[in-house]
Amino acid sequence: MSNPKNGFTLVEIMVVVAIIALLAAIAIPNLIRARVNAHDSMAQTALKSISTAMETYASTENRYPPDVSSLLGITPPYLSTDYFTGSHAGFTFNTDSLTTYTYAITAAPLSPNMGSASFTVSTGGVLVEN
Repeated sequence: MSNPKNGFTLVEIMVVVAIIALLAAIAIPNLIRARVNAHDSMAQTALKSISTAMETYASTENRYPPDVSSLLGITPPYLSTDYFTGSHAGFTFNTDSLTTYTYAITAAPLSPNMGSASFTVSTGGVLVEN
């Protein structure tokens, strides 16, 4: 009469753990990179929205707004989201310069794992990576 073997051996369990660790080592960096790329895209989209609001204001008023609150404080607002308060998608948004005839708005990541670079949109809707 033979003795049936129940359960797994230590070697079998170690092989399974090694395979899972290898898969995690491949998948986790790709997931982090995808998240950073998504945050970058959201920041660029927000800057394009801000630029559109600035250009629309300028076409109506014949000048750029004196401050960003001018884009938000009217009905209907030129800009529906206040990107300049707090952080959005891992980025903070700041006005680098805002004059009657020019503007520059920068989106800077809170940390390297939130975004790959800073982005700036300037007069005329020119978006550049810093």
